[in-house]
Amino acid sequence: MKNICLLALGLAAACNTSQKTIAEPLANQKDVAVDPNIYAQTITEEELKEHLYTYASDEFEGRETGEPGQKKAVEYLMAVYEEMEVPPAIENDSYLQSVPLEMAKLPTGKIIVDEQIFEVGEGFLSFSAAEGSYNEIVYLAYGIDEENYSDYQEMDIQDKVVLIKSGEPIAEDGTYKVSGTNKKSIWSNNSESLEKRLTAAKNHGARAILYFDPGNYNRFKRYFNYMKSSNTGRMAIKKSEEDPSLIMLNEETAYAIFEDIGAMGEAVVLEKSVELGLKSANIEISTENVIAYIPGFEKPDEYLVISSHLDHIGISSNGKINNGADDDGSGTVAMLEIAEAFKKASDTGNGPKRSIVFLHVTGEEKGLLGSQYYTDFNPVFPLTQTVANLNIDMIGRIDPNREGSREYVYLIGSDKLSRDLHELSERINEQYTKLELDYTYNDENDPNRFYYRSDHYNFAKNNIPIIFYFNGTHADYHRPGDTPDKINYDLLAKRSQLIFHTAWEIANREERVIVDEVSK
Repeated sequence: MKNICLLALGLAAACNTSQKTIAEPLANQKDVAVDPNIYAQTITEEELKEHLYTYASDEFEGRETGEPGQKKAVEYLMAVYEEMEVPPAIENDSYLQSVPLEMAKLPTGKIIVDEQIFEVGEGFLSFSAAEGSYNEIVYLAYGIDEENYSDYQEMDIQDKVVLIKSGEPIAEDGTYKVSGTNKKSIWSNNSESLEKRLTAAKNHGARAILYFDPGNYNRFKRYFNYMKSSNTGRMAIKKSEEDPSLIMLNEETAYAIFEDIGAMGEAVVLEKSVELGLKSANIEISTENVIAYIPGFEKPDEYLVISSHLDHIGISSNGKINNGADDDGSGTVAMLEIAEAFKKASDTGNGPKRSIVFLHVTGEEKGLLGSQYYTDFNPVFPLTQTVANLNIDMIGRIDPNREGSREYVYLIGSDKLSRDLHELSERINEQYTKLELDYTYNDENDPNRFYYRSDHYNFAKNNIPIIFYFNGTHADYHRPGDTPDKINYDLLAKRSQLIFHTAWEIANREERVIVDEVSK
């Protein structure tokens, strides 16, 4: 890609992000075999390097979410897609999906339960405001809501305060009630169960959640103390009026509110008065996802999403810029080259059968916020029609701790939800790129838990098959030393070509990827 210039700074207001109606299928497609390698070879070291030396330059100031450097990144991406004539995905011809974020400051105040006073940061933790008076607490035991087991049966929690504990119920024979086997369900997973409980409570109309999780309380307490001592904020998707407040109880407070919380496994209404008096002054953050797409000619209402995050961590307190060339400049420029390859194929009458969505998300470094907003709040294209997500986050360097060939890429999650996708990925690599596909970090017991730490996770939790492409960390991870001169451009090109070939196969094969494992 040559001569891409920055547009004038200052973003126009993002347009309505309701789900888009695909244009009529293209009519000039022929049912003939096409060699995708013709288009894969347009992904070159030179163009990747040209993009990245701009995108990860000091001019972009580390692309901190909501800051001027991130706005420059957004403008650059839009300019590239406009020059390539890859259409915008948002209605009214916009590439921008506004993502409503806020910097949450620690709330101040207290809660009172039957005249017992509990101070925030002492008996409980909260990261958001919570106000109101209530005359009862609905104890929901584990707060689980599944078809075969629900703590919500016959319990009205509309506009009420609920009390929930972590874990899941065990039957008299020692099996877990949710799974019906000796295997724990997702409700015992520390990384995923809290969000599921919050979602269930919200769907049933709860106004506030008192949550008792002794295994995780200290982790949240450390973060609370850090925010308090450093006077920093926690960025999050802006809370709507319908979202229940989360109040995390320590052990002393939980038992003071309900002395049988440890042993009681059944839901019950507690006749207790509750006064919530937590106030917070949050700061709104302006940021956006950038979304382009190429419509499919045969199955335009099925979508393959290719994603990377456009943000990084900005400028350090000592004034040094964290350029984020690998994290995730490498994934970002790979997507631009992949999009260009598909556009060239489309222009020559060889467009994809399925639509391909190029999703550049914001706020990944703040907690996967841009992708969470896309999947959980405002998917531009229906998730039920999204066949897979290929997520690219750091593919330009070599893990110094890895032994073996330099021509590798770590793959994470390819077999979590779809054996079909995993086998497709293996076959395509063997046919075209012959990289070593390293599954080290795909291990369920990986202490790094990378599966939960990039944007693919928000698709996976919605039962959309994913592959996460990753080169591993290095000494410059989240440091000013992550600069474009340290990128291995030959590897970046080859890894990008692998992703292109995999995307080509997913988009053009007759059947959509088979989902054979449901996330619960």
